[in-house]
Amino acid sequence: MDAVSKKISIRFAEARDASVIAEFNLTMARETEQKELLPEVVLKGVNKVLGDASIGFYVIAERGDEVVGSLMVTTEWSDWRNGVFWWIQSVYVRPCERRNGAYTRLYRFIREAAKNDPAVCGFRLYVDKRNALAKQAYQSLGMIETDYQVFEEMKPGFCFLDSAAG
Repeated sequence: MDAVSKKISIRFAEARDASVIAEFNLTMARETEQKELLPEVVLKGVNKVLGDASIGFYVIAERGDEVVGSLMVTTEWSDWRNGVFWWIQSVYVRPCERRNGAYTRLYRFIREAAKNDPAVCGFRLYVDKRNALAKQAYQSLGMIETDYQVFEEMKPGFCFLDSAAG
């Protein structure tokens, strides 16, 4: 059986997955936002999540022994709903696996996991406004675009980009 015909399996990430998740995050930032992140910062951030479930968790898509995709879930308390939103972040699927159901399987896995947690009231994610394919994928799974926009401000001196990369 060749690699393409092997079924995609989904599981919660483990410490052994840190380097591939960090690689995915670096690649995703480059592909979607043309940003070069600092690899050592990203790897520390991934390891922090993997070592502290209160921050969040990662889910992995594998075909055979190869990790082909991942996403991270973090939480947000909603006082309006007296519940927790699971924020889907750091979504990455290898280019050769896109449009083959990897993200669908990842999303369905976390939806199923949320069924066992009565505190979870829903799911949210943010997507670059120019990423039409990602928007289509999210809408096809039942997510809707909201009226909210994301704002951010970084603390002075905080560094996560590789300034040498230009």
